[in-house]
Amino acid sequence: MAASGTQGPQAPKLPELLERDPYLAPFERDFQRRYALFYKRLKSIDDNEGGLNKFSKSYKSFGVNQFVDGGVYCKEWAPGAEAVFLTGDFNGWNPFSHPYKKMEYGKWELFIPPGQDGFSPVPHGSKLKVVIRAQNGELLYRISPWARYVVRYEGKVNYDWVHWDPPQSYIRKHRSPKKLKSLRIYESHVGIASPEGKIASYKNFTYNVLPRIRDLGYNCIQLMAVMEHAYYASFGYQVTSFFAASSRYGTPDDLKELIDVAHSMGITVLLDVVHSHASKNSEDGLNKFDGTDSCFFHSGPRGTHRIWDSRLFDYANWEVLRFLLSNLRMWIEDYGFDGFRFDGVTSMLYHDHGIGKEFSGDYNEYFGLDVDEDALCYLMLANHMINFLHPDCITIAEDVSGMPALCRPVAEGGGGFDYRLAMAIPDKWIKIIKELKDEDWNMGNIVYTLTNRRCDEKYIAYAESHDQALVGDKTLAFRLMDAEMYTNMSVFTPLTPVIDRGIQLHKMIRLITHTLGGDGYLNFMGNEFGHPEWLDFPRKGNNESFHYARRQFNLTDDHLLRYKFLNEFDRDMNKLEEKFGWLASPPAFVTEKHESNKVIAFERAGLLFIFNFHPYESYVDYRVGVEVPGNLTVFLSIKSLWILMLQNMEDIRGWTTIQSTSLKNILTIIDLIQLWCTFQAEWLLCFRIRMSHSEDLCNYH
Repeated sequence: MAASGTQGPQAPKLPELLERDPYLAPFERDFQRRYALFYKRLKSIDDNEGGLNKFSKSYKSFGVNQFVDGGVYCKEWAPGAEAVFLTGDFNGWNPFSHPYKKMEYGKWELFIPPGQDGFSPVPHGSKLKVVIRAQNGELLYRISPWARYVVRYEGKVNYDWVHWDPPQSYIRKHRSPKKLKSLRIYESHVGIASPEGKIASYKNFTYNVLPRIRDLGYNCIQLMAVMEHAYYASFGYQVTSFFAASSRYGTPDDLKELIDVAHSMGITVLLDVVHSHASKNSEDGLNKFDGTDSCFFHSGPRGTHRIWDSRLFDYANWEVLRFLLSNLRMWIEDYGFDGFRFDGVTSMLYHDHGIGKEFSGDYNEYFGLDVDEDALCYLMLANHMINFLHPDCITIAEDVSGMPALCRPVAEGGGGFDYRLAMAIPDKWIKIIKELKDEDWNMGNIVYTLTNRRCDEKYIAYAESHDQALVGDKTLAFRLMDAEMYTNMSVFTPLTPVIDRGIQLHKMIRLITHTLGGDGYLNFMGNEFGHPEWLDFPRKGNNESFHYARRQFNLTDDHLLRYKFLNEFDRDMNKLEEKFGWLASPPAFVTEKHESNKVIAFERAGLLFIFNFHPYESYVDYRVGVEVPGNLTVFLSIKSLWILMLQNMEDIRGWTTIQSTSLKNILTIIDLIQLWCTFQAEWLLCFRIRMSHSEDLCNYH
């Protein structure tokens, strides 16, 4: 039941949410109000547009679309325009020969019949512009907000709209994978996916990078910077054309092939979608499309993000909802994407966009006047639409605030997302490495950060993403090993304390994040093998250099470099998860957080993990509490971390003593040995061991 005084439809499963988390009970009316707004808009779409299915297919009627008979139908929303025309190569760039007809609610339409030969009057590959006569009489040449393909030709500043209607589009050959239970995400950027100093292509990613991802054991890729963006260095987060796949990497068909080939490998493909804001560009962007500042966006100061210097959508506007929902639908149905990672959700959820705000977790921070419920309602509509039309699709929220129920079903009054990013984890690892000596690492604090998540909401854990790779920051590997990565990564050079410590901690941090931190795992491309240096796109400040805008996969291919050890460990870690499925299992049960020993032990998915983070202490005959005792068999052995399997299980609880004498003989022989044994087991022990050289590390901070 709704709280007293609450009007309108009620979230049918809200009582389940409140029973699960009683601390949300005081905010029942807030949940009911949010659900009522969602329901009202959904019903209004049903009543006025023929349903959400038809409404979200508007990308097939807005913009410029080809009819079967060869004619062309054009439609735009420009409420501030006095007149609208279509011009381009097809009419010799006559700005007035093809006027649109004014319709209701600021919409304009134009039908161009086929030529006498029955062919389209607007040929594939021809340039177009929408001409807007503004209220002050000025003529504005604009790219349609619905344009499917835009290109910046050499020597030009702005993008051109190119009509994309090839005689034969790419035909998909493979079905999308079923919805994954264990999500292992490889966060990727097509343009930097090559060791060469240039913008790489969709084709390069398809044939050179996808096989690497499959070999590493990732079952999902998250593609960044696909929605067209005029400024390459924006990392794709200043979108100018929402319906256009970036042409700097190739054609729309090239991207469709990339996704199709990924599907043939069983890899799910997510799009990093940016609906939180838009570029301020007007010549080749959405800004001031009809000559006013209120078309698509809030007018005045509310319509500009003061930090990002970008435009902010008016999520209460009917046509904005049509535009954004259709955008999601188009990427799924035309290109074959399997879901989305929604960028900037925190900025959407709050009127102050979370700027300068440190969320403490107090529930009062998530309810009240500061919440932008129109934006939240849009997200609920988006997730409802995706789940209803494409139930195997996945949605992930990038939210740093911790909004309760964001990843609970809409029927509970939640946001409807499948996952949220565990954004506190990478910040914690950076803080620890940057500020603390090894002996000052706090085991309890590490465990708290890795396990601190909302009940029954799924999280994507990651030790680092693209954010930590950007110029001005450092990756984990670079923070751990810094300048020695330039001189001491060869297997022919002595294994220095810095490199040894860096390699082992890099492995341990990633494994404990993978196993303890969430319900999915994410890695940014190249970080799996400790990619050196930072990421910086060509810009005036670096003389338009591509030196740091690339991924040096050649480093891990070189068997004389130690990068291969990190790469192989990352692969084995993913393959082990694939076998045991800890990401799809209930949260881990932590059995030990020993501050003086620097040991963390926990159980998950029928496995027992033990980590020794002590900088110089090794342990012999270490006693570990397990549910069932048994004999130990080496499964995977690495110098600072080893994985063991217990056999001959008995259905009793007990202690297992780890006899490490024989293991030391193995571990001191070589840097990396993999023993893939035949095993029948239920428990995995993972333990970090320092060898005889560890005395050299005791004073290293």
